[in-house]
Amino acid sequence: MQEINWTALIIFLALFAFITWLGFAAAHWRKGDLDLLHEWGLGGRRFGTLITWFLIGGDLYTAYTFIAVPALAFGAGAVAFFAVPYTIVVYPILFMVFPRLWYVCHRHNYITAADFVRGRFGNRWLALATAITGIVATLPYIALQLVGLQVVIGAMGISGTGYRGDLPLVIAFIVLAAFTYTSGLRAPASIAIVKDILIYLTAFAAIIAIPIQLGGFEKIFAAIPASKTLLATPGPNTTGAYGAYATLALGSALALFLYPHSITGILAASSGRAVRRNAALLPGYSFMLGLLALVGFFAIAAGVGERPEFAAGFKQFGNNFAIPALFLDSFPSWFVGIAFAAVGIGALVPAAIMSIAAANIYTRNIHREFINSAPTDQQEAQLAKWVSLIVKFGALAFIVFLPSKFAIYLQLLGGIWIIQTLPAVMLGVYTRWFNEWALLIGWAAGIVTGTAMFIAANLAPTYTLAVAGFSFPGYAALYAVIVNLVLTVVLTPLFNLLGAGSADETEAAEYRAPV
Repeated sequence: MQEINWTALIIFLALFAFITWLGFAAAHWRKGDLDLLHEWGLGGRRFGTLITWFLIGGDLYTAYTFIAVPALAFGAGAVAFFAVPYTIVVYPILFMVFPRLWYVCHRHNYITAADFVRGRFGNRWLALATAITGIVATLPYIALQLVGLQVVIGAMGISGTGYRGDLPLVIAFIVLAAFTYTSGLRAPASIAIVKDILIYLTAFAAIIAIPIQLGGFEKIFAAIPASKTLLATPGPNTTGAYGAYATLALGSALALFLYPHSITGILAASSGRAVRRNAALLPGYSFMLGLLALVGFFAIAAGVGERPEFAAGFKQFGNNFAIPALFLDSFPSWFVGIAFAAVGIGALVPAAIMSIAAANIYTRNIHREFINSAPTDQQEAQLAKWVSLIVKFGALAFIVFLPSKFAIYLQLLGGIWIIQTLPAVMLGVYTRWFNEWALLIGWAAGIVTGTAMFIAANLAPTYTLAVAGFSFPGYAALYAVIVNLVLTVVLTPLFNLLGAGSADETEAAEYRAPV
């Protein structure tokens, strides 16, 4: 790896020190009793439209996103752009479903999606399945934030093996654990504002300055192989890359707001109206994501993959090093420090929200449901704080002691799993027709089917479905949730006939009231 870039490192550390102070100071922002779980874990549900925009944007558009999407464009080409339509499709879903979910959860003091499922369907085992799915899908996602942080730390010349190589990550996560424990969701909400300003500044600087340096967009695209600018045309009797692209976009859109950290950001809003406004405003991040995906093409045109000074970085981090290499090649060191700080802070914000979301789930839907059914408010909040620490350091141990590819595989599998909660959570907002035991069996079938497809595809998210001589490559999560839904619909009348049903503690009027 190259020598330490002291200018970039000093600016990176200065910005990191600032957001550390901000994380601790956030405990006094819109001050509430942090011994109450809804205050610590949802910010008191008092975030308006603007703060919610920063919070959800900081939650969804992570450090790994800003490294991995351009890296996918650098390595695989046009398929990387599936991330852009999927983040466009998802916002109408947010607009239609989640203001109502916010309203019902606010009325009943639900903290998690599993709380809603428990109340709506009256089945603790279905709620437990939803809770465990959420936690398992979240943990590797936290670990992957470390991948983005590792890459930019290594790009500044701080590298090594063993304790020396892992020490910067350990320090960063100790700081993250401390201000999350102290300030709860207020910390990532305040830091997200700084992170997003830096990310937008970096994205627009890259999209303007780098094409000028490379001679314009015409020269950039002339330097990119045709195989990377277009999806491969499908052959006969197959949807080919088109089917994989479309199903990845649709399936990812359906899954995104089922993740616990996404729902935590939504439930922290001050009103359903704030959620609706964010559905209209959040596509601004999709525009930025499209710009960042283009930066992957800039890296191809700049030839950073063939430069000897970057060989060690590519050897250690693979294509994930493409964007840091491009920034090191294109910008002065002081701006590199700002750009790398944006990515580093972009790791801490979602990691904090994810750990809080996982802690909320464990506290409300596992500990309270099965271990201590009557904790005091203080005991409940304190447990969540401790669990958030355990979750963070578990993710840190995962990435330190195991190759990062395992976190990547588990995160891909987590997307296949989390979408299996769609019938109970998203469709549960619209109807109580489904029987809870049918939903549970459908969930289990979807989990097994999706996992089997993932393994059969050699740990890839796309699976080729063969039907009557035609092949349909597609996102395994979408195929598995179809199995889930079909089985749920078929079994619901049967279980209803057998009288297997529970009471709904929510009221029908809550699903019709203005939000």
